[in-house]
Amino acid sequence: MSIKEIAEKVGVSSATVSRVLNNPNYKCAQPGLRDKIWKAAMELNYVPNEAARNLKMGAANQRNDTYYINVLMTRMDADQSDPFFTELLHIIESEIHKHMCILSKVWFRPLFSNDRKCNAEKLDQVIHDMYGEAEGKCDGLIIIGKCNETALKKLNQKYKNVVSVNRNSTNYEVDEVTCDGEKIAAMAVEHLIELGHRKIGYLGECHNEARYNGYLKTLQKHEIELHQNYVIETEQTEAEGFEIMERLLHSGDCPTGIYCANDISAIGMLKCLNRYKNRYYMPSIISSDDIEQAQNMTPMLTTVRLPKEEMGKFAMLLLLDRMKGGHKGVVRVELEGTLIKRNSCTSVEESVWSDYCI
Repeated sequence: MSIKEIAEKVGVSSATVSRVLNNPNYKCAQPGLRDKIWKAAMELNYVPNEAARNLKMGAANQRNDTYYINVLMTRMDADQSDPFFTELLHIIESEIHKHMCILSKVWFRPLFSNDRKCNAEKLDQVIHDMYGEAEGKCDGLIIIGKCNETALKKLNQKYKNVVSVNRNSTNYEVDEVTCDGEKIAAMAVEHLIELGHRKIGYLGECHNEARYNGYLKTLQKHEIELHQNYVIETEQTEAEGFEIMERLLHSGDCPTGIYCANDISAIGMLKCLNRYKNRYYMPSIISSDDIEQAQNMTPMLTTVRLPKEEMGKFAMLLLLDRMKGGHKGVVRVELEGTLIKRNSCTSVEESVWSDYCI
């Protein structure tokens, strides 16, 4: 299949298709167009030019030059987008194309990140059905997001060539590229403490979650009391961030600083503050990821940036090396986060919280 055929199927120019396939940061004017192009590429079994030539030469000459890659998204379904994982998926899509591999399937299965649901489901059957959907085109699997331990073991047994991209370590179950969630959280909470905050809340998942552990350990390190009512477990969506801030605005005892485990829930909180323009409760809010929307908020969101581009590139390189027999032992690549200071955080003493009220 060619770029021209994808363009005809979607109804766009070949140049637009080429830009989308090669550039994860390319912005399509039409909402949803990027996803339509990649969906068409998978439906048409699109093969990059050099890989197509290898396939036409036959299996005898192909010799591992062309691989079929599947991607499993564990933190979102097709109807509910977390921008961080969407941005990371776009990077990995382009890396697959760059290395002349074939993206054959993308699954959106939040089941795999939910321990309770995994315990209730027949995981062997779910994984068997997924493998069947790939129709044998499954040389390697990239898992994006947190994955249940039992499910990960079963996926690794089925696929053999697996790499995980995540904030939570797989404890050397499979090759992984990680930006350590504990360190990310510690960096964020340390910043709030440096600004004088002692009443620090947490918004995000708690069970088996590295970022929550990092939050707890940092409070303990600084001998700061943990207020259980400041810990709010959520599914980390914009809507829940908005709803929780609404509740806090009507609460008598609130944290002065809040660490949100991801940007999108923090953005929900900021949008709530901007709607109600409450001049009496303006907490400092910090999060982690640094999605594109973070710098377009009012105020701009302070966050810990995760190196998405490097995470995607190293994931693809690790998977390629394993598929080619380059390494046998489990490899872990850990990348560092970077604190991005914007104006959603202020010191306790400064009276600039009214910046929220524009």
